[in-house]
Amino acid sequence: MSNFWRRLSKRERGLVILTASILLIFIAKYAVVTPFIERRDWVKNQLESQPQLLQKNLRYLARKESLLAALEAARAQIKAQEPKLLTGDTASVSASDLQETVQAMATREGTQVITTRVLNPEPAGTFSKIGIQMEIGGQIQQIANLIRGIETAPKLLIIDEVNVRSLFRPVGFPQPQGVPQPPVQNLRVSLTVAGFVRASSAP
Repeated sequence: MSNFWRRLSKRERGLVILTASILLIFIAKYAVVTPFIERRDWVKNQLESQPQLLQKNLRYLARKESLLAALEAARAQIKAQEPKLLTGDTASVSASDLQETVQAMATREGTQVITTRVLNPEPAGTFSKIGIQMEIGGQIQQIANLIRGIETAPKLLIIDEVNVRSLFRPVGFPQPQGVPQPPVQNLRVSLTVAGFVRASSAP
């Protein structure tokens, strides 16, 4: 290496020194300066964001009591609804409970349950929605009383769908021989009624 350096002219030695200096500058920039600048910018951003984060956390802490109160109120409300849920450890048992409940209401109001079909359970948050579709025959007032009874039942029941078909036969319309004429304004109603159970009770 020393022989190589001695063979170089003064001008060539100057070029080698200049090239080495430039190379060292680039290495220092990318190995030391650039990481230092990036680190400085990161620290600066952190310092700028910390007061905002602190203010946000202070706002949450200030609302802690109200949030806890709201949580307790929600839990109490859910607890109060427990007796209104359908009974049964499985969806089929809960659907049977729903059928019996609505069937008893229909019988009490003097309507006739023609068909019943159990629907697939649907998730509803921490609960499962159990539904049945029923076809019921009866008079206008009977049907109205049944719907009102379902909506005000001790259990938490909802009516998702109501389809009404009238069997009323106008006066003077030909009546087939041997077929009894249905009562005036007789209705055939398709009802979709649903209740709720804890999600763990559904399949």
